[in-house]
Amino acid sequence: MERKLFHTPEGVRDIYGKECAGKLAVQQNIHEILSRYGYHDIQTPTFEFFDIFNKEMGSVPSKDQYKFFDREGNTLVLRPDITPSIARCAAKYYSEEELPLRLCYMGNTFINNSGFQGKLKEFTQIGCELINDNSSDADAEIIAMVIEALLKAGLTEFQVEVGQVDFFRGLVEEAGLEEEVEEYLRELIERKNYFGVEQLLSTQNIDEDLKNVFLKLPELFGGTEIIEIAGSLAKNPKTQKAVKSLERLYEILGIYGLQKYVSFDLGMLSKYKYYTGIIFMAYTYGTGDTIVTGGRYDNLLKRFGKTAPSVGFAINVDQLMIALGRQKIEIPFQYSNTMILYRSGQRETAIQLAGRLRLTGQRIELIKKSRVREIEDYIRLADSLNTAHILYLDDPHLVKSIQVQSREETLVPMTELLTGKEAAK
Repeated sequence: MERKLFHTPEGVRDIYGKECAGKLAVQQNIHEILSRYGYHDIQTPTFEFFDIFNKEMGSVPSKDQYKFFDREGNTLVLRPDITPSIARCAAKYYSEEELPLRLCYMGNTFINNSGFQGKLKEFTQIGCELINDNSSDADAEIIAMVIEALLKAGLTEFQVEVGQVDFFRGLVEEAGLEEEVEEYLRELIERKNYFGVEQLLSTQNIDEDLKNVFLKLPELFGGTEIIEIAGSLAKNPKTQKAVKSLERLYEILGIYGLQKYVSFDLGMLSKYKYYTGIIFMAYTYGTGDTIVTGGRYDNLLKRFGKTAPSVGFAINVDQLMIALGRQKIEIPFQYSNTMILYRSGQRETAIQLAGRLRLTGQRIELIKKSRVREIEDYIRLADSLNTAHILYLDDPHLVKSIQVQSREETLVPMTELLTGKEAAK
């Protein structure tokens, strides 16, 4: 029992000190980009009714969800995905006249996946949803935001891979595959298991030309040449329309000046079944997992009684932080707090000074100096807490001001601090 008091369950962890400050700084930087694009904040519950995330909604499989019951016996779920919650809110609270909607969010999600051994099961996500806009302009805006957000977070080398769900679905419809076969084929293509795809298709009564297109899917990833190849393979209206959407998307991203960050993967098939058009994932060095997932979901809001084609993305902040750390990218954040360190004889003055400085908007930590601690101990503490400088009250007339990062020390008359003259400098 005592051992468990100090440990967290598998898949969750504590974040504190500089790591926490860095994570919050990254989230703030990303949120700044989303705000610049005119997206409005929304918050949804951490847990919802199971129906919001069930198989029909196309979210995470039921076996990977954290489920529990309320007093009435309803099945509740810790949200594994925030997009269905946003869809529910949009359908409930916004009228057709208020659409299109630009919404952004930040929150934690929970996935109990046995395949995630050694990895987090609680993730912080920050993302956007552009609701009731079915244009390629909307798709391009979302991907442009992803790229600008990752750049703002500090990444310089990353790639956004774009796929098109309807290209695969067009082929499946043409082949007339049963649902179980489609699901297995989807898994094989997603894993780029060429031999598995070949073996499965050999058991199906499919035209040889169409079979060859399926076999090429795991190989269809790369630059703009992939769009050209896909265009030559597209023989039915759905696949042709899917290719055209990628062409338009890439053209618009050229106007944004962001084409160099984008590549294509026609074998990309997301685990989220609500995606209907373009889908995308962002990758970078230092992490084997995606740092961003997103795509178009034109039918999800229909589940809540509203027709509103939409597109969005979610950034996995925890994976992004891992990548930033392994790439040794320093996260810029300000050392802003001030520590007032005082001896017992200076208590009244210290409290008065702290109160006056807090009224000016400064963040003040008030600490009584221990007799057994040296000043250097408090400087190290301040550094670990991202504190900018220390005001040491030892003398009733002079205050020692210490800059934590540079260790530079100056003496400041107490009267200047109490009257605000020093703060104004």
